[in-house]
Amino acid sequence: MIVERRVELRFGRESREAETHTNLSAVRQDGRCLWVAGDETATIERLTAELDGDGRVTGYAAQETVALADLVPLPAGPDEEADIEGLARANGWLWAIGSHSLKRKKIKPGQRDAKARKRLATVVREDNRFVLVRLPLATGADGLPHVVREDGGRTAAVLGLDKDSITDLLAGDPHLAPFLAIPSKDNGLDIEGVAAHGDRLYIGLRGPVLRGWAVLVEIRPDTHPDDPRRLRALPVGDGGDRYRTHFLDLGGLGIRDLCPHGDDLLVLTGPSMDLDGPVRLVRWPGAARADAAEIVTADELEVLGELPYGDGDDHAEGIAVLDEPGAPGTRLLVVYDSPSPDRLTDRGGVVADVIRLPE
Repeated sequence: MIVERRVELRFGRESREAETHTNLSAVRQDGRCLWVAGDETATIERLTAELDGDGRVTGYAAQETVALADLVPLPAGPDEEADIEGLARANGWLWAIGSHSLKRKKIKPGQRDAKARKRLATVVREDNRFVLVRLPLATGADGLPHVVREDGGRTAAVLGLDKDSITDLLAGDPHLAPFLAIPSKDNGLDIEGVAAHGDRLYIGLRGPVLRGWAVLVEIRPDTHPDDPRRLRALPVGDGGDRYRTHFLDLGGLGIRDLCPHGDDLLVLTGPSMDLDGPVRLVRWPGAARADAAEIVTADELEVLGELPYGDGDDHAEGIAVLDEPGAPGTRLLVVYDSPSPDRLTDRGGVVADVIRLPE
């Protein structure tokens, strides 16, 4: 796929010090604004578009930070990262989801033998990673969307406070339960994308990949009847199950992000393990239909093209349809984790790619 142009995303000093701009993991457009998140904090950032005379986006700036702990309770408190890996927006709500993954400690540079072996044997659970957050959006006096704690009868709410996280939901699943105790980079469970359509959320798993098949989990979250600040999973379909799994033949790759496009899902794919590529963009036609298949073969998917990646850097992590009125065709904004040095600007920004989808 050809990169049509690049746009700069500029961040404030605190976010640069937290390295949010070099750890971008999720993105979603909202009118003139862009919601983004990094995987090293428990915050969401809002950027506002800068436009040229034709209404095309030339960059995003005027960053505002939203701390999740100011809106919902977090199981590990406000200071621990939430490893936000997906953002979704629909029906006046902004959704944020953590990776729900365990992590194995890395060997530090210069470490050898006993210390290195000890670190590789250490698996850590960080409870803030195991949350799904739903936030009300309201239009402010400036005409821009703002995240609020309450808006009329709508309240910020969270799933994952009391043994009710998505991993708890999957604890008896015949395919996924064996992977819940495995760290993400070892092909364990690792959420890396979410898309909203109607009352459904579609959750993409980077891992596990099962004999070449990637996994997508479909749920129906709603307000808990006993506490408006909590969510619960409603039954999906007629059988009473509170989730549904879909298996996609992505040629051995996992799901790195999801983005709705009408009734279709755009799927950013990449390796489940600690590898650079390949990275592909795939369309799943009709994914949001009620009768969407649970086994989706390669010939039912449309490969739109390959995305660039670097050697240890430029890992495509987030995609969002870029709505530019008057511009023909559909464009996609792609943000990168671990950006290469040439993506970093002197103004405290990082460069994202704009790609035009094939007709």
